[in-house]
Amino acid sequence: MDTQNPSPLKIHIVSSTDSPEFTHLTQSLTRSSLVALDAEWKPIRTHQSSFPTVALLQLACQLGPRSLDSVTFLVDLVSIPLPSIWEILRDVFVSPDILKLGFRFKQDLVYLSSTFCAQGCDPGFDRVEPFLDITSAYNHLQHKQHGKKKPKQTKSLANICEEVLGFSLSKELQCSDWSRRPLTEEQKTYAAMDAHCLLEIFNIFQAKVVKEGNYFHNINKPAPPDANLGLKGVLEKDDMNSKILRIKFCEALDIVRATASDFPQRIVTVGGMRSMCTMPIDESLLKVVKKYGEKIMLKESDKKPKASKKKGKRRSSVAENCKENRLENLDGWQGPPPWDLSLGK
Repeated sequence: MDTQNPSPLKIHIVSSTDSPEFTHLTQSLTRSSLVALDAEWKPIRTHQSSFPTVALLQLACQLGPRSLDSVTFLVDLVSIPLPSIWEILRDVFVSPDILKLGFRFKQDLVYLSSTFCAQGCDPGFDRVEPFLDITSAYNHLQHKQHGKKKPKQTKSLANICEEVLGFSLSKELQCSDWSRRPLTEEQKTYAAMDAHCLLEIFNIFQAKVVKEGNYFHNINKPAPPDANLGLKGVLEKDDMNSKILRIKFCEALDIVRATASDFPQRIVTVGGMRSMCTMPIDESLLKVVKKYGEKIMLKESDKKPKASKKKGKRRSSVAENCKENRLENLDGWQGPPPWDLSLGK
C-alpha cells in the first residue's frame, strides 16, 4: 500500500469461531449492506488435478455511508473449521440485503467452492447475488468523465486504484505463500487493502450515480402539494394519519439500526440450519443494485479443473497472470493456472 493513502485500516484476523473477532465479523455482516470480497491462495507450480486451496478470505464491511466507516476481516481458512462458517458465508453471498463487490471474483468463487467442498461442505458455493464487479463501476466512471461512450477496458485493480483513488496498490505479495502461518504484517495489510479499496472505488461510483439521478429528477420537478400548507392545513388533510404513521415507523427503524450493535450477533437457527438476519438494504444502494447489479452463477463445468493442453511450455504473458500477475516470475508452469481466463478472472 502506498503511503499516499491516509486511511488507516481496521483489520481483524478471524481464526476461530470462539474468538471475539468472529463475533465482531457476524455482527458487522448483519449491519452491512455493502461487503467487498477477495481471496488469496498459494500459487501452484506443478500439474494438479484439483483447484488451488484458498487460504484466506477477505471481507470488507462498510458500516456507514462512507468507506471510512468500515472494518476489514481476514478469515483464516487454514485455521478455522470450514463447516462452522460455510452456512454464514453462503447466506452472505446470496443475501438480497447485501451488495457484494469484487474484482473478477468468479475465479475466487470457483476456488472457494472447491476448498469448502473438500472439507465436506457440499455443494460449496454456486452463486453470488446481488454482485457488482468493480470493473463495471470503473467503466461507468470513465464513460461519464470523458462525456462519450468508450470501449470497455480490461485493467488491473492496481491501475484502477491509481486512476480513481490516486494511490498505488502494490501487488508484490500477490504470489507469496498464503498458506504459511503466521502471515506477515505486510501480507495482512496487502490482503486487507485489496478488499477495502473496492469500497472506496464503489463510493465514488455511487456518488456519481446519485448525483446523476438527482439532476434528472430535479429538472422541472413540480413543488410538493403540501409545500405551502401550514401545520394546521397539513394535519387536516385526509391522508395525514398514514403519513404520520410512516414517519413514526421510520423513526423507530432508525433507532433499531442505531442500537443494533448493542445486541448479540443475529444468527438464528431454522430447521437445524443456521441463518443470518440482515438489515434491509439502503434505498440509494437498492437503486444501484436495480440498475447495475449483476450475479455470478457457477455451472457444473466451472467446478471441474481444466487440464492444461500445453504441459511443459511457458505460458504467454496474459495467461501468466495470477489474478492480475499471479504467475509472473513463475517458470515451468504445468496445470490449471490460478488465473484462468476461461473462468472470467
